[in-house]
Amino acid sequence: MGNQIHYELFKRVGAKGGWTMHEVLSSRDAAIKMATELMAGEKATGVKVVKETYNNDTGDYLSLKIFEDGHNQVKVDVKAEDAPHALPCFKPDDLYSYHARSTIARLLTDFLSRCRITVTELLHRADMLEKLEATGTLYQHAIQKVAVAQAATSGQPVQHIVKSLNELTEKAIQKVYRDERAGLFPEPLAADFTPLAVKLAGEADGAYVFNGAVARYLKSANDWDEKVFRLIALMEQAPTDEKPRLLLLTAIDAVIAEILAGSAALRELLGPSETLAEGLAGLVELYLGKATSGAAQGLAALTTSFARDELPESRTAVANRIIAEFKANRRLCPASLEDELKALRRIANRVVLGVGKYMGHDELVAAFTLRSKRLVTQETLAPYIDGAGPDEKFERLMFVEENVIGVENKRALAAFVLPVLTSAPFDSHFHNPRLPLLARLQKLAQLQTRVLRSGFVDVSRVEIVERLDALACQVEARGKLFESVENRTANHVEKAQTLLRLATTGIFTEGKLADAARGRILSYLGKPGFLAGYLAAAKTDGEAPNTEAAMAELVGLLGKIGITPETGLKSIAA
Repeated sequence: MGNQIHYELFKRVGAKGGWTMHEVLSSRDAAIKMATELMAGEKATGVKVVKETYNNDTGDYLSLKIFEDGHNQVKVDVKAEDAPHALPCFKPDDLYSYHARSTIARLLTDFLSRCRITVTELLHRADMLEKLEATGTLYQHAIQKVAVAQAATSGQPVQHIVKSLNELTEKAIQKVYRDERAGLFPEPLAADFTPLAVKLAGEADGAYVFNGAVARYLKSANDWDEKVFRLIALMEQAPTDEKPRLLLLTAIDAVIAEILAGSAALRELLGPSETLAEGLAGLVELYLGKATSGAAQGLAALTTSFARDELPESRTAVANRIIAEFKANRRLCPASLEDELKALRRIANRVVLGVGKYMGHDELVAAFTLRSKRLVTQETLAPYIDGAGPDEKFERLMFVEENVIGVENKRALAAFVLPVLTSAPFDSHFHNPRLPLLARLQKLAQLQTRVLRSGFVDVSRVEIVERLDALACQVEARGKLFESVENRTANHVEKAQTLLRLATTGIFTEGKLADAARGRILSYLGKPGFLAGYLAAAKTDGEAPNTEAAMAELVGLLGKIGITPETGLKSIAA
């Protein structure tokens, strides 16, 4: 069993409300404490904490409910809430439906991974069904979990449903045994599948027999990649007639989708990866149909099929896996939050290219928002900024802001930024006289620009921007920048040009400091003789400048710092 564990906190609101995820934490005690506080504060009518343990062998999670409390009495068996949803089956053929196969895949993940088979293969191979029956406990445990799920929705006794399901599965298994002995399932070569599809297309049990043939065709494959390659090779010889072609392509697509839905198979296909980011990047490239160098023949063929927009069910399975990985608690790059954020942005920029009929935009945004939520926590951010200088802490938090999404996540991140901004070390750093005055002012202006571009909610953004501007005003006042410009020379043109250069190079924060700079510039423009002095200063090689060009240049500079042409021209004194 893997060693990555997290705790998911769910809450219920209202007498008949369903469970919704409230938070994901790495500490058991913290999760239970938060659940208790939700109940005490009457913010929920029910809470529960589920322990999720990651299995490195299968790539799936083992769920275990460790805490539950609630005021309301919902008439649902407690065990049923954690049982997998399953549609009721009434006859053996129901076990071959899409929903039944999905349920079987969830219940028998470990068995299917160990045997390297899909659900379709299991349901059509007598030897594998016999092996499953021989497990005893595993087989009965799966029956019981389905029975609990059905009992919760039907109100029937669990024991009665267990008996019915045992009878149902026994009939299905015995049917496969009889058909196997009777030789119903052919064992064709690759070239035989086209005529077989033509023969079976019009028959009532054609899909059942055809899938049985596919299961035997895959039996001798050495690994998952070879299975995928064999299946895609069959597509190249699909019949031209609609019904047999549909039979062959649908069967192949379903089996490949089952392969891709399994974590173990997918990991083997894509190859080993050092981090989830690396593995997820490869999965996204597969989904987009982009070939990767050195890919095995099965994976290469699958990528080509996706590029042609073939195998819709299989591609949907990959899309679902991508969404599931984004929602999972595993870090993309556990060793570095900076690498994590870069990987998140890089993968996001790629996966959005595939939004469409196989992957919904809202679904993808929700997954990214959930992953972002897990990054804006104390336990994640504190180590990231620990040991950094005051200004670097601020910049690191802004880097996080630029790479996470979600209004609530931005709001939570602002709660980390403000304490850094208002801390004594931050003030001391920018009031340090040993650092150049202009460099300090420019850094504050740069930080403010990042905040102005940010996605912080308006209240937080305004508060941070104004705080940076207030600090910049204090730094200027102590450094006496404006005073030094004023006293350095009596030439008003030079004073105006000096402040213009400073303003256009981003020295002043927006707000009171920039307004003060603009006010001083306008006052210099209004001094008698400014225009004549400005034109004289603009002479080159003793030649008088073009008046219109010089004025256009001045107006352009004024516009860059927020002074409109009308205001500037009205202020200029001849």
